[in-house]
Amino acid sequence: MPESSSSRMLLWLVAIGFFMQTLDSTIVNTALPSMARSLNESPLRMQSVVIAYALTMAILIPASGWIADRIGVRRAYFGAILVFVIGSLACALSSSMTQLIVARVVQGAGGALLLPVGRLAVLRAFPREQFLKAMSFVAIPGLIGPLIGPTLGGWLSEEVSWHWIFLINIPIGFIGALATLRYMPRDAKQERTRFDATGYLLIAVGMASISISLEGLGELGLHRAFVVLLLVFGLANLAAYWLHAARTPAPLFSPELFQVRTYAVGLIGNLFARLGTATMPFLVPLLLQVSLGFSPLQAGLTMIPVTMAALSMKRAVTPLIARFGYRNVLVTNTVLVGAMIASFSLTTPEQPVWVRVVQLFFLGAVNSLQFTAMNTVALKDLDARSASSGNGLLSVVQMLSMSLGVAAAAALLTTFNGIFPDPGHAQALRAFQATFLSIGIMTCASAWIFWQLSPEIRSTKTEEEAVEMG
Repeated sequence: MPESSSSRMLLWLVAIGFFMQTLDSTIVNTALPSMARSLNESPLRMQSVVIAYALTMAILIPASGWIADRIGVRRAYFGAILVFVIGSLACALSSSMTQLIVARVVQGAGGALLLPVGRLAVLRAFPREQFLKAMSFVAIPGLIGPLIGPTLGGWLSEEVSWHWIFLINIPIGFIGALATLRYMPRDAKQERTRFDATGYLLIAVGMASISISLEGLGELGLHRAFVVLLLVFGLANLAAYWLHAARTPAPLFSPELFQVRTYAVGLIGNLFARLGTATMPFLVPLLLQVSLGFSPLQAGLTMIPVTMAALSMKRAVTPLIARFGYRNVLVTNTVLVGAMIASFSLTTPEQPVWVRVVQLFFLGAVNSLQFTAMNTVALKDLDARSASSGNGLLSVVQMLSMSLGVAAAAALLTTFNGIFPDPGHAQALRAFQATFLSIGIMTCASAWIFWQLSPEIRSTKTEEEAVEMG
């Protein structure tokens, strides 16, 4: 990489943005019960705080490239940090659930641009042969965020207040904003391409409608007829998008992407397999605090084995896929992920702590293998012309699956909580157990998607690194 101080500072700047975005995706989960008490809400009805952030990111990511081209990478990145900080401050000042959800939407709007625009800045500043190495440096703080997020969120909630999980973003964002003005180069004039506004609107409305329909079964308590109407409306919008894209010269995401079989299987597999895995950072801290009496800090500490196992598993991914092939690895590992999720249905107050640690460690290991394998197989066969669009759609699906997964988990919790007659903590524990079992079975079923891959497809180290850093 270039040794100039401005180049190094650009990488640190993008790394700060990546860190803020990944930290905020995980730091909230262990603080949800504390937020619920402060806002006079039920801890089992706090999923909107997570969903609002993830769904906003899913909706805005497709527009990030166009925004950067329209106003410039430097302005877009500065604006993203500014919006993220404003959203963080609004979250900390929220005194009601509605205010907090609106603030999380603002925060998600900033977070949606941080990584895509930052990646674009690095791509334009570094030669192609140095881009992978540059992004590997940027990705390191992104790995640290999920590692410290749950514990930091639990500690702040317990020792100070939950408001500080948002307030800590303000000094970090202030430094990032100043560094953007100082070190991010001004853009060369870019050719403005036509933005597929119709396609974007169809996708955005479709994703929002489907997510709200699932949310309507949980916290919102919508009538079933309205839930069905929203669900059908959302699916109709997504179907309309693909009809629109087939006759549009420059669609947001081209249907030609799905002519690449590995991409089609990888993308659909990402959506359905992640529905299960996305629920665990939300459900496990709630289970520990609501049903087992853990403090926020204790709940955060128990999540460390997940991240540690995920990091330690990275080196094993390529040899496994090279030996057994994508299909065998993904089919087997998806079943293992589902089984590990379902194993939490056996949780009881008498269960030894070491058993939970082992469960969480193995969950982190199989999750890490799953994510890397799914992402790599999805992108490995895309040519240079379609790689950017394909990666963008994959990022959207990943955030959408988080939103849908948490919404589905909350709906199941609400349903099972009304079925079981036991009072108090016993009722909540049985609802959690049934929810984990249901999600585990659902995840196992998604293994069939990966069976559609050819057994001969193998991995290379270069492909894995490209996906991990992208």
